[in-house]
Amino acid sequence: MINNVTGNTQTKGAGASPKADPSTDPAAAQDRFLTLLVAQLAHQDPMNPMDNAQMTSQMAQINTVVGINQLNSTMEAMSSQFTSMQVLQGTSMIGRTVLSAGDRMGAPVEKISTAAFDLEGSAGDVQVKIIDASGKVVDTVKLGSLDAGRHYFAWDSSTYAGAPGVDPHSLSGMRFQVEAVNGTAKVASTTLSPNMVVATSTSSSGLTLELENGESLDYNKVKAVF
Repeated sequence: MINNVTGNTQTKGAGASPKADPSTDPAAAQDRFLTLLVAQLAHQDPMNPMDNAQMTSQMAQINTVVGINQLNSTMEAMSSQFTSMQVLQGTSMIGRTVLSAGDRMGAPVEKISTAAFDLEGSAGDVQVKIIDASGKVVDTVKLGSLDAGRHYFAWDSSTYAGAPGVDPHSLSGMRFQVEAVNGTAKVASTTLSPNMVVATSTSSSGLTLELENGESLDYNKVKAVF
């Protein structure tokens, strides 16, 4: 298209940069404010002119609005980068075993299952009850006295005959219960279950781990990785 005034050739379509939305662009908002301020100064009442304090206050307000808009844009960019980092971090978790709150025994390796628990205080006698899918106690692991903190234990399932009609090699429903006492006082504990990560995903709540037992776990609920 030929410009009638200058004769310059202008091209439409390809190569044209998109225009910013004037309703959300901070620079456009600032320009509108300055235009209104100049018009207000030009048409103010000579007998009651705007004082410096009032003008300074208005300029401070628009600067605050512009600053907030710029901060929002920066935070959105940082959020996008953080999500990308989470996706990259998630791929490195696949195949790893994570520890989280739960009472299920870990998948057996050569008939040895493991799990863990946190003790809130020292205990003179600690026992772990192994419970099958029917709710029956099938074995007890005696650990003796333990200090406060995290403790791991192993259970040999080779002697477990299994419940009637249940494959003894299927230990997916096995759970455990911790009984800890210090003298006659009970010591509170939190059971922790190990599970392997088979997939990961992201959502509005952050990184989510898909576990081998079919459950999903928020990354911020992971107690340990090994």
